[in-house]
Amino acid sequence: MQKNEIYQGVVNSLGSEGEGVIDLENGRAFVPGCLVGEEVTFRALKVKDDVAYGKIECVLSPSPDRVSPRCEVYSKCGGCQLQHMDYAAQLAFKKQLVSNCLKKLGGIDFAVSDVVASEEVFGYRNKLSMPVGTDGEGNAVVGPYAPRSHRIVGVYNCVLQRGWCSTLISCLKLFMSRSGYKGYDDETRKGDIRYIVCRQLQDKHIITVVATRRIKLDAFAEILDREFTSFTLLLNVNAGTGNVIFSDRWYICRGQGFFEGEDMGIKFRAGANTFLQINDGVRTALYTAIAGEVCSPEAVAIDLYSGGGMLTAMLARGCKAAYGIEVVKEAVVCADELREMNGLQDKMFNICGTVEDNIQRVFSETEGADRVIVCDPPRKGMQRSVVREIIKSGADKVVLVSCNPATLARDLGLLCGTLREDGANIIRSDGDGAYRIKSITPYDMFPQTKWIETLVVLRRR
Repeated sequence: MQKNEIYQGVVNSLGSEGEGVIDLENGRAFVPGCLVGEEVTFRALKVKDDVAYGKIECVLSPSPDRVSPRCEVYSKCGGCQLQHMDYAAQLAFKKQLVSNCLKKLGGIDFAVSDVVASEEVFGYRNKLSMPVGTDGEGNAVVGPYAPRSHRIVGVYNCVLQRGWCSTLISCLKLFMSRSGYKGYDDETRKGDIRYIVCRQLQDKHIITVVATRRIKLDAFAEILDREFTSFTLLLNVNAGTGNVIFSDRWYICRGQGFFEGEDMGIKFRAGANTFLQINDGVRTALYTAIAGEVCSPEAVAIDLYSGGGMLTAMLARGCKAAYGIEVVKEAVVCADELREMNGLQDKMFNICGTVEDNIQRVFSETEGADRVIVCDPPRKGMQRSVVREIIKSGADKVVLVSCNPATLARDLGLLCGTLREDGANIIRSDGDGAYRIKSITPYDMFPQTKWIETLVVLRRR
């Protein structure tokens, strides 16, 4: 295959990112925007050996599962991968994705339950975070990055966001045109405003402008007053060169900088940097399922990578006690506030530090109790030392939550014995591990995208 040449073929499967896999006589091609069974033509954009990465040119025989994307920039934006796929087909794809990852990467052959669907398949995101740049004419550009780049795809709205998204973008552009502030350029490192971030909390909005220096936002607040009934406005100054959105330099420009709310009976206080799942309905379904597996009057829950403490508090309310371990200091401060707000001082214990450094201490303090481990690690999964400590803990039940099927397969394989450590490597194993799988249930936290949240319940052998 040659770069920029046009090829024709039939899609025989989908890859891990939802792209079509096409086998040709002289190699294999991966082409986004395709569905299984479709005959398509595509242009080879990148070729290495006998593998090509292409762009779809024409669908010669559309699949019955093909639908028209709602977004005008769907083919250019890096936010969604599955808008061309009927929602029922999306759920089937994600179920198969989890099953394939567990089998191929973890050696785990276990029946995956049907995906728990999202009631809202568009307009479900309660949080917006978009970079801000400037076009060739000096006008502000707001939108997501194009796939695998830092090139901003300018938008006026996003179909995954709530209805206020277009209003907020319009308000920001109006403010920038009047004030003369410019969007940020990643290449030249010049510009004033880098990101616009907004979190909806019930009927309230926490709005943050991320800038390279301290700028005045009084005029922006006045513009927002015309469109938003209840909001707090913050400025975050981030002059760094990395990809991290927020620095530790915060300024409150309107309101208190946070709002109080209540979810599933837990009172909480949320700010711009507080972690909450972006899909309210699926979060409720997921947390309800976790609580159902963990909570009992005699159980002691140990919540690893506990974040701001929302789940820890839910578990503390339904258990004898709950311990949370989290490395981010700001998140632990939020968890401590949450504990006080809900009167859980004698049942909820928050520890600031890495899980690998503190897990053994918590296990020692809770030895002899009916312990249940809850683990929701970052996308990279658990440290191997954490997996080892879980195996040594003797806990009767482990509840895993993962947003990455690949790292879930690795961690689950080590816990169940289908994988084992061999020095620095992880290899297949035929031995019986410390745990056996009770259930695997995916939750569609992110409709229209390749991402999937998975809940796994394990029992000790």
